[in-house]
Amino acid sequence: MIKPFEKPIYVTRPFLPPLEDYCEGLKEIWENQWLTNNGPVVRRFSKQLSGYFETDNLCLFNNGTLALQIALQGMEISGEVITTPFTFVATTHALFWNKIRPVFVDIEPDYYTLDPEKVEAAITPWTTAILAVHVYGHPCKLNALADIARRHNLKLIYDAAHAFGVKVRGNSIAHFGDLSMFSFHATKAFHSIEGGMLTFKDSGLKQKFDYLKNFGFENEVEVVMPGTNAKMNEFQALMGEMVLVNIDQIINKREKLYQRYHEILKDVPGIRLVPPLPTDIEYNYAYMPVEVDEDIYGLSRNGLYEEFKKYNVFTRRYFYPLLCDFPCYRAVTVKDSLSVARLAASRILTLPIYYDLALDDVQRICDIIIEIGSN
Repeated sequence: MIKPFEKPIYVTRPFLPPLEDYCEGLKEIWENQWLTNNGPVVRRFSKQLSGYFETDNLCLFNNGTLALQIALQGMEISGEVITTPFTFVATTHALFWNKIRPVFVDIEPDYYTLDPEKVEAAITPWTTAILAVHVYGHPCKLNALADIARRHNLKLIYDAAHAFGVKVRGNSIAHFGDLSMFSFHATKAFHSIEGGMLTFKDSGLKQKFDYLKNFGFENEVEVVMPGTNAKMNEFQALMGEMVLVNIDQIINKREKLYQRYHEILKDVPGIRLVPPLPTDIEYNYAYMPVEVDEDIYGLSRNGLYEEFKKYNVFTRRYFYPLLCDFPCYRAVTVKDSLSVARLAASRILTLPIYYDLALDDVQRICDIIIEIGSN
């Protein structure tokens, strides 16, 4: 019989640099006495990210949600935007805050990203953009969505909150579409405690985003547009710098954990794994999703989720329920059956994966799944 873990195993934990290193970094902030408002550490971090993503067209924010809200406003997106119901709620909230109507369409079953055929079928005269999500860091159908956007003169915006470090054909995922938003939240593979970033094709947007995240200030006596306060501070940037230098190491460790999960679970009846990604994709192993087929496994996803707690393991049902089923969005008309998204939402479970997780812990988590299923 498998014993419960002595300490809780959560679905994720943040990578943290050595405490003494962060404290040493704090000395610079103390000496500068510059805590926010585009301080020297934020400016340096921004340059480092420009190098990492090979673009100067980026802008930092205090979180990804405000970054996306500001992106939509800065790009003057209006009317209807086609998007996915299978994602974190902030994606749709950003549309709502800009008085944009979300049009939910279904996802494809392998990687849970927007189904391009469903996107094209949902276009109306009021459609102005596609807001697609690289769910779990899986790249969307990039070519198909780009083709649809071009033919219908739509903006193509990617929520890349999960996709830091992902590359396609050797190019950063940030270089696809008109704009991408990255989240630097502590739950992500890369983080700056909290934080967010926009990357974009149109270099003319940078000044506008800078205005919008800083109250619209041009100078001490001029406010040129009604902005908000969404600036990254020096402490966030310091953490971001220290995580960035370790990002390859973080992704390498996550890959080992991910592969171990797949090795052990690939033949477990009723547990469906994500298929291998195309070979031209460099993945970041952001999440470890599995689908639980109750008819074959013998227990529902919710049943397994509850059983795990008895072993001190806390998984998450990302993303359940679908966004359109939350009370605040039930009034939104949904014409698509969303059959794939609904099935995925009813079966999905994300297992623990983070830098400090031991391979032996993965073995034990898998053993729990096997033991529960066999009983």
